[in-house]
Amino acid sequence: MNHWILGITGGIGSGKSVVCQLFVKLGIEAIDADQVARWIVAKGKPALEKIINHFGKEVLSPDGSLNRAALRRIIFNSAKQRFWLEQLLHPLIRNEICNFLANAASPYAILVSPLLLETNQHQLTNRILVIDVPELVQIARSMQRDNVTEQQIKAIMQAQLSRKERLAKADDIIVNDQSIKYLQQQVTSLHQHYLQLCNS
Repeated sequence: MNHWILGITGGIGSGKSVVCQLFVKLGIEAIDADQVARWIVAKGKPALEKIINHFGKEVLSPDGSLNRAALRRIIFNSAKQRFWLEQLLHPLIRNEICNFLANAASPYAILVSPLLLETNQHQLTNRILVIDVPELVQIARSMQRDNVTEQQIKAIMQAQLSRKERLAKADDIIVNDQSIKYLQQQVTSLHQHYLQLCNS
């Protein structure tokens, strides 16, 4: 890949998608690893068949699509099962991401991923932007958005890097606990900075 790539990450509920959309509005192409992960396990995809063969029909919704909540319950209670799923999905996700980034036409491209630093996805990037919020805000936002329990959110947070570790690996940080206008100002400022970096 000859592209300059910005990696965006942050804990659950930090607002990665909102920040990414602000960059997209400025003309930057972006790919979301979570959306890729959903797409590769859609109905009719080979990965979904492998998941059903491994975990059984209880991970399916009545319409035959993947029941993500049921699968999440299994893998967050078993490190062994989570490892199996990661071994299946991570190479497929990486392949899709690489194809997208290689073909992006904007001055730089963005890879958004909650597990950017936990997996080897960060190796695809030139710079890392961390979206940070206090943990209580993360929990409240995620419970409201995903309609899940505090316990489930905390289990997901346990599987991610700690806030301190994530911030230590950041090149840039946006603290997303204020207004959308403030967020836009930070994104616009960073965008100008990234344009300079990718042209230098």
